[in-house]
This record gives sequence, C-alpha cells and structure tokens, in this order.
Amino acid sequence: MTVEKPPRSTLINVDNDTIAAWLFLAPALLLLGLFVLYPIAYLFYLSFTTGSFTRAGIHWIGLRNYWRLLLNPDFGQILGNTAYFTVATVIPSVVLPLGLAVLLDRAIVLRDFLRAAYFLPSITSMVAVGLGWRWLFQTEGPLNHWLAVFGVNPIPWLSSTTWAMPVLILLSVWKQLGFNLVVFLAGLQTIPKSRYEAAELDGADSWQQFWYITLPGLRSTLVFTTVTTAIFTLRSFEQVYVITGGGPLNTTNLLVYYIYEQAFAQFDFGYAAAAATLLLVIAFVLVFVQMKLSGESEGRGQKAEGKGVVGF
Repeated sequence: MTVEKPPRSTLINVDNDTIAAWLFLAPALLLLGLFVLYPIAYLFYLSFTTGSFTRAGIHWIGLRNYWRLLLNPDFGQILGNTAYFTVATVIPSVVLPLGLAVLLDRAIVLRDFLRAAYFLPSITSMVAVGLGWRWLFQTEGPLNHWLAVFGVNPIPWLSSTTWAMPVLILLSVWKQLGFNLVVFLAGLQTIPKSRYEAAELDGADSWQQFWYITLPGLRSTLVFTTVTTAIFTLRSFEQVYVITGGGPLNTTNLLVYYIYEQAFAQFDFGYAAAAATLLLVIAFVLVFVQMKLSGESEGRGQKAEGKGVVGF
C-alpha cells in the first residue's frame, strides 16, 4: 500500500504559516520570559541562597531558608493570620456581591446609579482609601465620635489585637465588592430568561428560582470569583502597610507584608525569597483548582442543557 505525499506547495505553505506564527508570537514570548519566567526562576534560585543581590555576595545554602520557615514560630503566626484574613474576606466578598447582583439585575429604582456606586471603590487607590480608613478608625476618630452619641466608650480599633484585623477585613471586602458585583452581573446575563419564565409557570417562588436556576447557572462564575478573590486577598499589602504596619503584636502581619519586611527591612533576601516561593506555590495551587473546577462546571452545564430539564 502506498501513501501519497502531500503536494510540495502544501508543505511550503504549512512551513510558512508556522514561521509566521512564531514570528508573531515572538514579542509576547520574549516579554513573558523576561518579565515573568525569568523573575520566577531567579526567585526560586534566590531562595536557596543567602547574602546580597550581587553575585559575589550570594552563597548557596540549600534548603536552610525553608527549614527556617518551618521552625520559625513567627512564620506560623503569619500563615495563621493570612489564612484567617483570606477566609474571612473571601466569603463575604462572594456572598454579598452575589445577592446584590441578583437584586440589581432586576428593574429597580436607581439601578444604574447603585451599580456605579458599588463599583466605585474597586477603582479607588488602596493607599488613598487606607489613609481614609486609618483616620476613620482612630481612637479619637469620627467613628468613635458617632458611637459616643449612643453611649459607647471609645474603641481602640487599630491598636487592639481583637479589632485591628476585622478593620482590615472590612476594608478588603468593601474594596473587592464592586469588581465581584460586575462579574456576577455578567454571569447573570448568560442565563436564559426562558428558564425563569418556565419556572414561574411551574409555580416556583423566588428562592426556588435562585437555588435551582441562578446558582447552577453561575457555577463557573462562582468558581472564578472565589479563586480570584482568594488570590487578590493573599497578595494584600497596601492596607497593612498604610493602616496597621503589621501590629499590634504581629496580629495583622500578612504573608506579603512579612516578605517585604524580611527583604527590605532585614535585608534577608534569601529567606524572603523562600517565603515568596511558598506564596507562589499557593497561588499556583489556587489557579489549578480554578481550572479544574471550571472544567467540571462546564461539563455539568453542558449535560444539564442536553437534558433540558430543571427540577424543583
């Protein structure tokens, strides 16, 4: 049996197309390698060293920086602070925008104004917002002044080990709310209105429509919003730097601020690089989870559309 070879002109066209594709991709690949891949590789290398940035001052020490991370009780507290801050920020940052998006997707009074008002914090500088919140939550600030009207004693919000972290969490939720709201509003537009009309004909109330139509229709959007909010929260730095400086008693010191302190205050670049590598691994794990869950959500959505049945 003989196999016919494609015409020579076809081979030439395929080769030319491949060369053209690589030429168009080359600038993007060059920038990606220069500003993403090389810094990641250098960070990983730096985590196995000690000394300054200069090549003459760097000494290879193997896994000692990682052992220091594991044995350092302060780092354990930092991880606990970061986990608490992330979970306490992500949950309301997903639930509140979801509820607001469902309400603002309907024809209500001042809908466009409310959408713009909720989105405004997400485009405001975190440093400027942080300065405003620090002034608001000072012991002699406006908030305690308003509380005093109702007979509440002044609360040391930013110097209290109990209240300092909730202030940062409240700021982060407020800052993230607008972006997630827009994402959920976009997701709601992808759900066919005919499903709600059919549900109303079947006698489904608003809660049943939300539970059996809205939530399944927003499954992939929920995954995306949750994971991206977690990543944004993990790299929180400005609010800690501007408002609390990691205090009081290290209770608001988060992982990124800890890396900054070790690198640019203690000049322990290798140790800081090891902590940054751990943060990078956590971010990669979250991205992998998002891709995995998004793929499963799309598969379930296609199966549901294939069946064409919504049960109540």
